[in-house]
Amino acid sequence: MAAMDTISTLLFRPPPSLLVNVMTVVSSVVVAVIGLSEAKGTAHLQYSKFWNTNNSATKSSSPEKFKISSRSGMLLLYAPAALAGAVSFWIFPNEDLRILLLKSALTLHFVKRNFEVLFIHKYSGKMALDSALIISLSYFSSTALMIFAQELSRTLPEPSIDLKFIGIALFLIGIIGNFYHHYILSQTRKKGETGYKIPKGGLFCVVICPHYLFEITVYFGFALISQTIYSLCFAIATAMYLGGRSYATRKWYVSKFEDFPHHIKALVPFVF
Repeated sequence: MAAMDTISTLLFRPPPSLLVNVMTVVSSVVVAVIGLSEAKGTAHLQYSKFWNTNNSATKSSSPEKFKISSRSGMLLLYAPAALAGAVSFWIFPNEDLRILLLKSALTLHFVKRNFEVLFIHKYSGKMALDSALIISLSYFSSTALMIFAQELSRTLPEPSIDLKFIGIALFLIGIIGNFYHHYILSQTRKKGETGYKIPKGGLFCVVICPHYLFEITVYFGFALISQTIYSLCFAIATAMYLGGRSYATRKWYVSKFEDFPHHIKALVPFVF
Protein backbone atom coordinates (compact mmCIF):
# COMPACT_ATOMS: atom_id res chain seq x y z
CA MET A 1 0.00 0.00 0.00
CA ALA A 2 2.83 2.39 0.85
CA ALA A 3 4.47 1.61 -2.48
CA MET A 4 1.26 2.46 -4.35
CA ASP A 5 0.99 5.73 -2.43
CA THR A 6 4.54 6.63 -3.43
CA ILE A 7 3.83 5.78 -7.09
CA SER A 8 0.64 7.87 -7.11
CA THR A 9 2.65 10.79 -5.75
CA LEU A 10 4.94 10.80 -8.78
CA LEU A 11 3.11 8.90 -11.53
CA PHE A 12 -0.32 8.41 -12.99
CA ARG A 13 -1.90 5.06 -12.26
CA PRO A 14 -1.72 2.53 -15.15
CA PRO A 15 -4.32 3.57 -17.75
CA PRO A 16 -7.32 1.34 -18.55
CA SER A 17 -5.67 -0.12 -21.66
CA LEU A 18 -4.40 -3.68 -22.08
CA LEU A 19 -2.32 -2.56 -25.09
CA VAL A 20 -0.46 0.16 -23.20
CA ASN A 21 0.10 -1.96 -20.10
CA VAL A 22 1.39 -4.97 -22.09
CA MET A 23 3.60 -2.79 -24.29
CA THR A 24 5.01 -1.06 -21.19
CA VAL A 25 6.57 -4.38 -20.27
CA VAL A 26 7.28 -5.80 -23.73
CA SER A 27 8.85 -2.77 -25.40
CA SER A 28 10.90 -1.83 -22.35
CA VAL A 29 12.29 -5.36 -21.95
CA VAL A 30 13.08 -5.70 -25.67
CA VAL A 31 14.94 -2.37 -25.83
CA ALA A 32 16.88 -3.12 -22.64
CA VAL A 33 17.85 -6.62 -23.83
CA ILE A 34 19.10 -5.20 -27.15
CA GLY A 35 21.20 -2.75 -25.15
CA LEU A 36 22.78 -5.58 -23.18
CA SER A 37 23.45 -7.37 -26.48
CA GLU A 38 25.15 -4.23 -27.80
CA ALA A 39 27.44 -4.19 -24.77
CA LYS A 40 28.33 -7.87 -25.25
CA GLY A 41 28.89 -7.41 -28.99
CA THR A 42 26.15 -9.85 -29.98
CA ALA A 43 23.56 -7.36 -31.27
CA HIS A 44 22.15 -7.89 -34.74
CA LEU A 45 21.01 -4.34 -35.48
CA GLN A 46 23.49 -3.52 -38.24
CA TYR A 47 23.34 0.24 -38.58
CA SER A 48 26.76 1.46 -37.44
CA LYS A 49 30.40 0.48 -37.32
CA PHE A 50 29.99 -0.63 -33.70
CA TRP A 51 27.41 -3.37 -34.09
CA ASN A 52 29.97 -6.18 -34.22
CA THR A 53 32.79 -4.90 -32.00
CA ASN A 54 33.19 -8.32 -30.39
CA ASN A 55 31.85 -10.38 -33.26
CA SER A 56 33.74 -9.64 -36.46
CA ALA A 57 33.85 -13.31 -37.32
CA THR A 58 30.07 -13.40 -37.29
CA LYS A 59 29.93 -10.51 -39.71
CA SER A 60 32.11 -12.26 -42.26
CA SER A 61 30.09 -15.45 -42.05
CA SER A 62 26.60 -13.88 -41.94
CA PRO A 63 24.48 -13.80 -45.12
CA GLU A 64 24.53 -10.59 -47.19
CA LYS A 65 21.60 -8.34 -46.32
CA PHE A 66 19.86 -5.76 -48.45
CA LYS A 67 21.34 -2.37 -47.61
CA ILE A 68 20.40 1.22 -48.28
CA SER A 69 22.40 4.43 -47.96
CA SER A 70 23.00 5.52 -44.39
CA ARG A 71 21.25 8.84 -45.00
CA SER A 72 18.12 7.11 -46.33
CA GLY A 73 18.28 4.61 -43.47
CA MET A 74 18.51 7.31 -40.82
CA LEU A 75 15.56 9.17 -42.34
CA LEU A 76 13.63 5.91 -42.22
CA LEU A 77 14.52 5.66 -38.51
CA TYR A 78 13.17 9.07 -37.53
CA ALA A 79 10.60 10.26 -40.09
CA PRO A 80 7.71 7.96 -38.98
CA ALA A 81 8.13 9.01 -35.33
CA ALA A 82 8.14 12.70 -36.33
CA LEU A 83 5.00 12.07 -38.37
CA ALA A 84 3.35 10.30 -35.41
CA GLY A 85 4.06 13.32 -33.22
CA ALA A 86 2.76 15.78 -35.80
CA VAL A 87 -0.41 13.78 -36.55
CA SER A 88 -1.18 13.49 -32.82
CA PHE A 89 -2.03 17.22 -32.77
CA TRP A 90 -4.87 16.42 -35.18
CA ILE A 91 -5.95 13.13 -33.54
CA PHE A 92 -5.96 14.52 -29.97
CA PRO A 93 -6.78 18.24 -30.39
CA ASN A 94 -7.45 18.96 -26.72
CA GLU A 95 -6.25 21.83 -24.55
CA ASP A 96 -4.59 19.79 -21.79
CA LEU A 97 -1.22 21.43 -21.09
CA ARG A 98 0.63 18.23 -20.15
CA ILE A 99 -0.25 16.35 -23.33
CA LEU A 100 0.41 19.49 -25.41
CA LEU A 101 3.90 19.74 -23.91
CA LEU A 102 4.55 16.03 -24.47
CA LYS A 103 3.39 16.07 -28.10
CA SER A 104 5.43 19.20 -28.77
CA ALA A 105 8.59 17.79 -27.17
CA LEU A 106 8.34 14.44 -28.99
CA THR A 107 7.67 16.10 -32.35
CA LEU A 108 10.48 18.63 -31.91
CA HIS A 109 12.92 15.86 -30.94
CA PHE A 110 12.30 13.80 -34.07
CA VAL A 111 12.06 16.82 -36.39
CA LYS A 112 15.48 17.81 -35.04
CA ARG A 113 16.81 14.30 -35.74
CA ASN A 114 15.59 14.48 -39.34
CA PHE A 115 17.13 17.94 -39.71
CA GLU A 116 20.46 16.54 -38.50
CA VAL A 117 20.23 13.64 -40.97
CA LEU A 118 19.65 16.04 -43.88
CA PHE A 119 21.98 18.89 -42.97
CA ILE A 120 24.40 17.99 -40.16
CA HIS A 121 25.59 14.38 -40.24
CA LYS A 122 28.16 13.04 -42.68
CA TYR A 123 27.91 9.47 -43.95
CA SER A 124 30.30 7.00 -45.56
CA GLY A 125 28.56 3.62 -45.41
CA LYS A 126 25.31 1.73 -45.77
CA MET A 127 22.68 0.40 -43.39
CA ALA A 128 20.91 -2.97 -43.33
CA LEU A 129 17.29 -2.37 -44.28
CA ASP A 130 15.87 -4.88 -41.78
CA SER A 131 17.70 -3.18 -38.89
CA ALA A 132 16.45 0.24 -40.04
CA LEU A 133 12.87 -1.05 -40.13
CA ILE A 134 13.11 -2.56 -36.63
CA ILE A 135 14.51 0.64 -35.11
CA SER A 136 12.01 2.78 -37.03
CA LEU A 137 9.15 0.68 -35.66
CA SER A 138 10.52 1.08 -32.13
CA TYR A 139 10.73 4.89 -32.39
CA PHE A 140 7.31 5.13 -34.05
CA SER A 141 5.51 2.82 -31.62
CA SER A 142 7.11 4.32 -28.51
CA THR A 143 6.17 7.85 -29.65
CA ALA A 144 2.59 6.84 -30.46
CA LEU A 145 2.18 4.86 -27.24
CA MET A 146 3.65 7.63 -25.09
CA ILE A 147 1.08 10.06 -26.47
CA PHE A 148 -1.76 7.51 -26.31
CA ALA A 149 -0.94 6.62 -22.69
CA GLN A 150 -0.95 10.33 -21.85
CA GLU A 151 -4.32 10.83 -23.50
CA LEU A 152 -5.79 7.90 -21.53
CA SER A 153 -4.34 9.32 -18.30
CA ARG A 154 -6.26 12.60 -18.64
CA THR A 155 -9.22 10.98 -16.87
CA LEU A 156 -7.08 9.71 -13.99
CA PRO A 157 -6.10 11.65 -10.84
CA GLU A 158 -3.02 13.83 -11.35
CA PRO A 159 0.13 12.85 -9.42
CA SER A 160 0.51 14.81 -6.19
CA ILE A 161 3.87 16.20 -7.30
CA ASP A 162 3.83 17.96 -10.68
CA LEU A 163 7.10 17.36 -12.55
CA LYS A 164 6.18 18.51 -16.05
CA PHE A 165 8.06 21.81 -15.92
CA ILE A 166 11.18 20.09 -14.56
CA GLY A 167 10.70 17.67 -17.45
CA ILE A 168 10.63 20.55 -19.95
CA ALA A 169 13.88 21.93 -18.49
CA LEU A 170 15.48 18.46 -18.70
CA PHE A 171 14.24 18.02 -22.26
CA LEU A 172 15.68 21.38 -23.38
CA ILE A 173 19.06 20.60 -21.79
CA GLY A 174 19.04 17.21 -23.49
CA ILE A 175 18.03 18.34 -26.98
CA ILE A 176 20.50 21.26 -27.01
CA GLY A 177 23.35 19.11 -25.69
CA ASN A 178 22.54 16.33 -28.14
CA PHE A 179 22.47 18.72 -31.11
CA TYR A 180 25.72 20.43 -30.05
CA HIS A 181 27.62 17.16 -29.79
CA HIS A 182 26.18 15.86 -33.05
CA TYR A 183 27.48 19.04 -34.66
CA ILE A 184 30.94 18.44 -33.16
CA LEU A 185 30.88 14.90 -34.55
CA SER A 186 29.97 16.22 -38.00
CA GLN A 187 33.03 18.51 -37.92
CA THR A 188 35.43 15.69 -37.05
CA ARG A 189 35.94 14.84 -40.72
CA LYS A 190 37.20 17.40 -43.20
CA LYS A 191 35.64 17.65 -46.65
CA GLY A 192 36.43 14.54 -48.71
CA GLU A 193 37.61 12.48 -45.71
CA THR A 194 35.97 9.12 -45.00
CA GLY A 195 38.06 7.75 -42.13
CA TYR A 196 37.25 7.95 -38.42
CA LYS A 197 38.94 10.17 -35.86
CA ILE A 198 38.70 10.56 -32.10
CA PRO A 199 36.21 13.42 -31.60
CA LYS A 200 37.30 16.42 -29.56
CA GLY A 201 35.43 19.30 -27.94
CA GLY A 202 32.51 19.62 -25.57
CA LEU A 203 32.09 16.62 -23.28
CA PHE A 204 34.08 14.44 -25.69
CA CYS A 205 37.05 15.26 -23.45
CA VAL A 206 35.57 13.04 -20.72
CA VAL A 207 33.17 10.61 -22.48
CA ILE A 208 33.11 9.18 -25.99
CA CYS A 209 29.29 9.32 -26.27
CA PRO A 210 28.03 12.62 -24.81
CA HIS A 211 25.36 12.69 -27.55
CA TYR A 212 23.93 9.47 -26.04
CA LEU A 213 24.08 10.96 -22.55
CA PHE A 214 22.01 13.93 -23.71
CA GLU A 215 19.59 11.70 -25.61
CA ILE A 216 18.97 9.79 -22.38
CA THR A 217 18.37 13.19 -20.75
CA VAL A 218 15.78 13.90 -23.47
CA TYR A 219 13.92 10.66 -22.71
CA PHE A 220 13.86 11.31 -18.98
CA GLY A 221 12.55 14.76 -19.87
CA PHE A 222 9.68 13.02 -21.69
CA ALA A 223 9.12 10.84 -18.63
CA LEU A 224 8.87 13.81 -16.25
CA ILE A 225 6.61 15.77 -18.60
CA SER A 226 4.37 12.73 -18.97
CA GLN A 227 4.60 11.12 -15.52
CA THR A 228 3.16 7.88 -16.93
CA ILE A 229 4.57 4.46 -16.14
CA TYR A 230 5.06 3.75 -19.87
CA SER A 231 7.22 6.82 -20.47
CA LEU A 232 9.33 6.16 -17.37
CA CYS A 233 9.89 2.48 -18.21
CA PHE A 234 10.83 3.37 -21.79
CA ALA A 235 13.26 6.05 -20.58
CA ILE A 236 14.98 3.49 -18.33
CA ALA A 237 15.12 0.98 -21.19
CA THR A 238 16.53 3.65 -23.52
CA ALA A 239 19.25 4.42 -20.96
CA MET A 240 20.17 0.73 -20.84
CA TYR A 241 20.18 0.51 -24.64
CA LEU A 242 22.35 3.59 -25.15
CA GLY A 243 24.55 2.50 -22.25
CA GLY A 244 25.22 -0.72 -24.17
CA ARG A 245 25.91 1.16 -27.39
CA SER A 246 28.26 3.59 -25.65
CA TYR A 247 30.19 0.69 -24.11
CA ALA A 248 30.53 -0.90 -27.57
CA THR A 249 31.51 2.45 -29.07
CA ARG A 250 34.30 3.01 -26.56
CA LYS A 251 35.55 -0.53 -27.10
CA TRP A 252 35.67 0.11 -30.85
CA TYR A 253 37.69 3.30 -30.41
CA VAL A 254 40.13 1.57 -28.05
CA SER A 255 40.61 -1.23 -30.62
CA LYS A 256 41.17 1.17 -33.53
CA PHE A 257 43.27 3.92 -31.94
CA GLU A 258 46.39 3.11 -29.93
CA ASP A 259 46.47 6.68 -28.63
CA PHE A 260 42.87 6.63 -27.35
CA PRO A 261 42.90 8.45 -23.96
CA HIS A 262 41.99 5.85 -21.36
CA HIS A 263 40.54 8.44 -18.96
CA ILE A 264 37.69 9.00 -21.43
CA LYS A 265 34.70 6.96 -20.27
CA ALA A 266 31.86 5.58 -22.37
CA LEU A 267 28.80 7.53 -21.19
CA VAL A 268 28.97 9.03 -17.69
CA PRO A 269 31.98 11.27 -16.92
CA PHE A 270 34.48 9.66 -14.49
CA VAL A 271 32.09 6.74 -13.81
CA PHE A 272 31.19 4.60 -16.86
